[in-house]
Amino acid sequence: MKKQGSFNKEAGSFTMKIPELSKISEIPEISRNFSQEPLFDDLGKERIDSLNQQISEIKNLISERQKLSKETFNECEKIKTEINNFLLENENANVSLPATSTNEFLREKNDLRHKKVEISEMQLKEKIDCWKDIAILKKEMRECEKELIEKENRIKALNKILENN
Repeated sequence: MKKQGSFNKEAGSFTMKIPELSKISEIPEISRNFSQEPLFDDLGKERIDSLNQQISEIKNLISERQKLSKETFNECEKIKTEINNFLLENENANVSLPATSTNEFLREKNDLRHKKVEISEMQLKEKIDCWKDIAILKKEMRECEKELIEKENRIKALNKILENN
């Protein structure tokens, strides 16, 4: 169908000739050709794929956070073991030292014991921080899963409606 029209510069308008009625019947009929594939599968596919990828990334982050926490905890345990070993090795060393050195040696031993307590506190803090981080990630994952289920259910409902018609 060829468009015919004119533009009037002075009036600032465009006029178009309306086609004859016989030409309107030349519009191809829209067929209700339903294929085997549901029509709405591609409608939200990008968002669904994005949500699936986001859920996968969150699961990976949870796994990595747990792994990091275990590594941190194990490193702290190694340091505490080294401090214990050092203290055990030098437990009898203060016997042969002069009195001034003995006081200094006892102060250093107490500092090392205090350091062990700090490391234990750090381990406890790491456990709590790991739990909090994982809880936040799981909450985000549940929200993504909820949105994903809603999107998939909408697509299924629309496809079912179309199949029934």
